[in-house]
Formats: sequence, structure tokens, C-alpha cells
Amino acid sequence: MKAMVYFWFKNVILKWVIHMSEKVKSFVLLHCILLVYSVSSILSKLASKQEFLSFKFIALYGAVLFILVFYALMWQQVLKRLPLVTAYANKSVTVIWGLIWGVLFFHEAISITKILGILIIMAGVYLVVTGEEKA
Repeated sequence: MKAMVYFWFKNVILKWVIHMSEKVKSFVLLHCILLVYSVSSILSKLASKQEFLSFKFIALYGAVLFILVFYALMWQQVLKRLPLVTAYANKSVTVIWGLIWGVLFFHEAISITKILGILIIMAGVYLVVTGEEKA
């Protein structure tokens, strides 16, 4: 099994990354760090359910702070490669991750208005990114 995973990683993932354009790599990096950033909301909500200043509370908020520091450092790397308006517009996808995390971890409901909101966000991100290419 380990050999199969290594083979898949080496022959599929690495070759795919090598052949991506720099712009695509920048967007993949951006969305990976936004995914990591969105995990801080899960940890924050879990921490809010703990007794204030208990070990679990401090450990969860410590993890949140670690994620935020990592995110801040990686955000700077993304800004070297992408215009601020493009990177910032893509940041709104964390709302989508928040909805997914809410359903998966906290059994929150998805309403039609939430779905419409996500579609509007996705349309806005698309317009900002494609509008930049035409300019």
C-alpha cells in the first residue's frame, strides 16, 4: 500500500505540479492556504465550547494562532505572485469552506439562501479573476 501511494504521488501529483503554469501554481497555493485558514474556524468553534482557560481551550486556541501565523506568512508568498485584488477576491471562498465545515463537523443546516449566497460569491470570484485577464 505504501509503495502504491508513493508511486501515485511521484508519477501523478508531482508530474501534474511540474507541468502547471506559474499562475495555476499560484492559485493552487492560494486555495491550499485558504483551506488551511478555514480550519481555524473549526478550532475556534470547538474552543468556544470549552471551559475558559482550560487545557483544551488553550490547546485549541494555540492551534488557531499557529494556523493564523502560517496563513500570514503564506499570504505574503501569494501576494508576490498574484495581484492583491485577485488574491483577496479568492479569499471569499472561505465562506464556502465554512459552510462545508459547519455541515460536516457541527451538523448545521444548509438552506437555499446559503446556497444562493455561495453561488453569488463564486460568480463574483469568477468575474474578478476573468476580468483581470481581459484588462
